[in-house]
Amino acid sequence: MKHSSLIKPVLDGEYPMISHGKGVYLYDTDEKEYLDAASGAVTANIGHGVEEIATAMVEQAKQVSFVYRSQFTSEAAEALASKIAAMTDDRYTWSFFVNSGSEATETALKIAIQHWQEKGKPKKNRIISRWMSYHGITLGALSMSGHPLRRERFTAILESYPAVSPPYCYRCPYNLEETSCGLACAADLESAIRRIGPDNVAAFIAEPVIGAAGAAIAPPDGYFPEIKRICEKYEVLFIADEVMTGFGRTGKMLACDHWGVEPDIITFGKGMSGGYTPIAAAVMTDKVIEPILNGSKSIMGGHTFSANPQSCAVSLAVLEYLEKNGIFEKAATAGVYLRNLLDKLASRYSFIGDVRGKGLLIGIEFVKDQKAKEPFPAGIDITNKIIGLAADNGLLLYPAAAGLDGVTGAAIIISPPLSINKREIEELIRRLKNTFSQFAETLLSEPMTP
Repeated sequence: MKHSSLIKPVLDGEYPMISHGKGVYLYDTDEKEYLDAASGAVTANIGHGVEEIATAMVEQAKQVSFVYRSQFTSEAAEALASKIAAMTDDRYTWSFFVNSGSEATETALKIAIQHWQEKGKPKKNRIISRWMSYHGITLGALSMSGHPLRRERFTAILESYPAVSPPYCYRCPYNLEETSCGLACAADLESAIRRIGPDNVAAFIAEPVIGAAGAAIAPPDGYFPEIKRICEKYEVLFIADEVMTGFGRTGKMLACDHWGVEPDIITFGKGMSGGYTPIAAAVMTDKVIEPILNGSKSIMGGHTFSANPQSCAVSLAVLEYLEKNGIFEKAATAGVYLRNLLDKLASRYSFIGDVRGKGLLIGIEFVKDQKAKEPFPAGIDITNKIIGLAADNGLLLYPAAAGLDGVTGAAIIISPPLSINKREIEELIRRLKNTFSQFAETLLSEPMTP
């Protein structure tokens, strides 16, 4: 084979060459069809090949694709910020546009610290996060991430921000039952703040539904209202990482809306552009920006391509498409239908331990023993075995970590484009059933040893 100069996830791995995409399907150059049940990386929220988004790209490119944000603003960036404010009922009227979810969460970190600096409280510079979380791969974002497998190579140069247990009811960190636990996982935040000292804590960051680090773990009702109460009690900003969940992934504009909670800062990415362009954002309330507006008047952050008109115009077109086509409501309905079919499918296979999530963000955790919730032996890459089988069947799935230690568990995320219809969901289930049946056969014929 000809040497490839492109660095891929596995350096010597062989990957199919993409040709094109349409709706929920992708096609490689060998004309093989894949049902994109992962939306790439939980990103392609409106599906592939939408013509009106391509039109918006071309129209903006005819005008100007790039300006530097310290020299110009643009109609596209101004309109996108106004659209986000409107879609959040004018709760989040300040938007800082960046290029990726990692940049968005790191920007949120910096804004939270600067907020307290400009209020005359410079000691409040510590961020608290949860174990079983993933906030990005840049050093600041990775410092906030409780994802052992992604932290391990860089632990020596990371901050030790993860300090709180996750709301992981399937494997409760406290060995309690959900109905009588007293939300011990939320109380853990108060303990952490008191240990560190409220005068030292700037913010708490959490994913409303835990994604790559836990395979769509949604908290019990009451969890986030209690988290918000604790943050307000100790003057700690609450940052919601909605990079994966924002813009309809869980069936609502914000996943936090399921629990009636209003964070101080929210980070967006992924579905914000549906994958049509790199763009992300940190958005915030007046309360967060006020001391900076009355002080230095400048947020210490930004990147060369921040708020570039090309990406802003594309993102605006995607958000308008979501609203015009009622995608949030469709995602909520499709999520219920898909979840019901997955629950029925799970009852057929002994290696499926838990099915969970919200809307069209659904996780499946795999176990060796269903009753004991025993994971497969360490060293057996169950997740990628199943993902490989699925790809052979023309089905794309997203890998996720699981297990209380974030290392020994195996899981996948199912997150098709929000535009998926009933027939396509049924086809997804058919291909997934074939995949699980083939995996069940390998369990009988091959010893599962590391």
